[in-house]
Amino acid sequence: MFDSNQQLERKLGLFPVTNIVVANIIGAGIFTTTGYIMDFLGNPWMMIILWCVGGVISFCGALAFGELGAAYPEAGGEYVFISKLFSPLLGFLSGWLSLLVAFSAPIAASAIGFSKYVTWAFPGFQNELMLNGVITPETFSSVLAILLILGFSLIHSLGVVFGARIQNVLTVFKVLLLIGLIVAGFAFGEGSFAHFRSSSPMRFDFASWKEIGLALVFVMFAYSGWNSATYIGSEIRNPRKVILRSLLISTLIVTVLYVLLNLFFVYAIPSDQMVGEPEIGGLAAGKAFGPVAEKIISLLIAFALFSSLSAFIILGPRVYYQMARDGYLFKSIAAIHPKKRVPVNAIYLQAVIAIVLVLSGTFEQILVYMGFALGIFPVLAVAGVFVLRKREKSVLPLWGYPWVHLIFIFTGIAMLVLAFFQRPVESSVAILTVLSGIPVFYWFNARKKKLEN
Repeated sequence: MFDSNQQLERKLGLFPVTNIVVANIIGAGIFTTTGYIMDFLGNPWMMIILWCVGGVISFCGALAFGELGAAYPEAGGEYVFISKLFSPLLGFLSGWLSLLVAFSAPIAASAIGFSKYVTWAFPGFQNELMLNGVITPETFSSVLAILLILGFSLIHSLGVVFGARIQNVLTVFKVLLLIGLIVAGFAFGEGSFAHFRSSSPMRFDFASWKEIGLALVFVMFAYSGWNSATYIGSEIRNPRKVILRSLLISTLIVTVLYVLLNLFFVYAIPSDQMVGEPEIGGLAAGKAFGPVAEKIISLLIAFALFSSLSAFIILGPRVYYQMARDGYLFKSIAAIHPKKRVPVNAIYLQAVIAIVLVLSGTFEQILVYMGFALGIFPVLAVAGVFVLRKREKSVLPLWGYPWVHLIFIFTGIAMLVLAFFQRPVESSVAILTVLSGIPVFYWFNARKKKLEN
């Protein structure tokens, strides 16, 4: 039924690719992390500054990945870049992290975010289904998340064009929702600019820098996905132009939306009431427009999370597909459905891993673990531009070299070091997850050589 030798087809242009990137960035992060960031910082203006910094870092990364994507327009993103520019082992570890964390964990987070917003908007929903005496609220939330993951995995197993059409609708809806929330919030919502005054001025001792580093991990998790066009390079028409343009357009759009949305959150909610609040969007809507609007907007945010979850389910399997084609995962994972032309086995593998993550750990722990893990390999991939230029293989040398790349690398390393000191347990688990791929790589490498001989 499946053929592992078939190629993916180049069917996607600038609009659907940009939609996928925007959807991939705007996910659970922006709707759930602000309360945690405020808890770390205690200062609204510092939080807004970090959202601006996150946008600048992402734009620097987008420029670098645009150059890399033009040189290697294949499925796989940084797995391909790092494998070709550094070593197959480091590339595999990047792909291994993609398999276990980089896509599966955001899928889990978006699905959990959806279930939390639904139960926030309709606290009696579980009772209406007559499940109160059967399962706990946490289990009910997990069940909703799992059903969502399975549903969208099925949708995207029906073909990339069909999936892209669904993605276009979801992304446009989500962007319009954010614009409407921002405009209506400042024009008609109740709030106060006095909320921007902080009773706890920022300090810049080592303890404060650790908190800033951890806060930036959460910010960059919300921006993660700025590089996602490179994961579907094998399915993009004219990838040399489309990859770069989609990354830059998407990053600029999202940065503006994120900064304005967080300004609205602070305008609507006193900073002490934001602390540790995961359903920050629903809370802001309730403060600005009242309880009825809170329910409606919370429900709309829940459905907006469909878009990001959907985008992750499109992108992740293309990495595993490429790894399997290279012999570093089982060949069955590279199987392409003869009619739907999508890597169906890779899609279902990802769904299984995401469901396991839904069932393990608290929401905040998943965010810290995921945010730290996602920050590791983009730094190495951006450093690959120096190797690309040295080998004279760049087909699209972009402006800003080397300073743009150095800014991304330096801030990425600093963020990881500070976050490690602040949350050593979750950060260590992320590092161990990467290292666990080393024996797996050598096993597949030995198996690959044996099959070739």
